[in-house]
Amino acid sequence: MPPITIREVTTRADRRRFLDVPYVLYHGSPYWVPPLRRDQAALIALLVAGYIAVWAGFGIAAHGLDAAVHAGVRQSEWLMLNGWAVGAAVLALAGLFQFSGLKYRCLDKCRAPFGFIAERWRGPNPWKSAWRLGVDHGLYCVGCCWALMLLMFVVGTGNVGWMLGLGAVMAVEKNMPWGRHLSRPLGGTLLAAAGFVVVVDLWS
Repeated sequence: MPPITIREVTTRADRRRFLDVPYVLYHGSPYWVPPLRRDQAALIALLVAGYIAVWAGFGIAAHGLDAAVHAGVRQSEWLMLNGWAVGAAVLALAGLFQFSGLKYRCLDKCRAPFGFIAERWRGPNPWKSAWRLGVDHGLYCVGCCWALMLLMFVVGTGNVGWMLGLGAVMAVEKNMPWGRHLSRPLGGTLLAAAGFVVVVDLWS
């Protein structure tokens, strides 16, 4: 064990390292509640900014994918005549994802933001930690919802009713105590809807 040296705190950097000792000492402990910090409001704002940045990036990527799909459809005569196939494929993809282990791993992290923060907070560099926490939590939340979000492009982003309905489903799934149990029935419903679209359009 290295020798312990006791010296006076003389600089702002020393003071910051001294105040961050508990964050290092009790890191990962489920029984420790971090104290309030003077810069708490700024750190929360940075955390939220990281979270929003991830969702903004996903939104841009989703719109880019939607534009690419539409461009691809215009290049295919069969898809132009059978646009329902794209909608059925997205419904089936979203339904299958509801049964995946990745869905539940991401959902569990997204459903417990305070536990997520307590588990992953790194004290010695609070500004970097706050941003990284926001980004990481945003990635988990996108990870559990990306397939459902793509459904908005199937029903139409201009359809306010459907968008509110899908938003409500995702909110219940993430926030209600029983929301986790909604994932599999929802997946079955989406797969059934995909099958219904295929049957109706092939037999019509």
